[in-house]
Amino acid sequence: NAIIITYTTCMIISGKEIQTKYIKILQDKVSEMEHKPVLVIIQIGENKASRVYINQKIKFGKLLGVPVEFYQLEEDVTLEFIQKLIGDFNHDDDICGIIVQLPLPQHLKQFQFEIIDAIEPEKDVDGLTSTNLKKLMSNEEGIVPATAKGIMTMLKESDLEVRGKHVVVVGRSVLVGRSLSQLLLNQDATVTICHSKTKNLATITKSADILITATGYPGLITKDHVSESQTVIDVGVTSTGELLEGDVDFEEVSKIVENISPVPGG
Repeated sequence: NAIIITYTTCMIISGKEIQTKYIKILQDKVSEMEHKPVLVIIQIGENKASRVYINQKIKFGKLLGVPVEFYQLEEDVTLEFIQKLIGDFNHDDDICGIIVQLPLPQHLKQFQFEIIDAIEPEKDVDGLTSTNLKKLMSNEEGIVPATAKGIMTMLKESDLEVRGKHVVVVGRSVLVGRSLSQLLLNQDATVTICHSKTKNLATITKSADILITATGYPGLITKDHVSESQTVIDVGVTSTGELLEGDVDFEEVSKIVENISPVPGG
């Protein structure tokens, strides 16, 4: 009797390749500008994980030719001082973008919305001011959280249509899960949001046309959570020693699904 072995050919969605294309577009745009757009990053207190992200932003700014100014404030700084500093940057015409790096120190977390909303919506790089979030909810033109926009760009560049598709998003943060879900709804997808309290997660994720996970729990999505013909976008990035791991068991899941993004490189 012959033994028939079926191999699934899975397309790898490379964010790195898409990024390379956009770097060239942005470099050309910046080089044509008479006045370079300055980005300001404000960090309050010391957070090593946040500093890694900040250093990446500074490095990327240099790559594009965009000056990045970094301000690290003492952890015990007052709300009034932060709002005054942001106000000064709002009125500086050379500064085109402002980021307040999250998370904030414990004593300031209750004032997060007041701090973010001190940024002029036009300079709100993270897209987290109430004005930009309202525009997102209303399907109006505004600044959108970068990770959510990046995921939509990956899908578009990979010719993966979301209109009419069932998209399951695992994760409900404002920066990724909630913002992404709204972007998908704005493009006529049917969206299910799952999170840590969701029961029967595998049953829901297997029903998706497109599965997007952004939890930061390595190996959360296994072969039992997926089905054939799916697209899986892994947004989770967790450092485990020398390795970066995603939410998805890539080795097993990639044998089943049709398209998948790796970590790192997705």
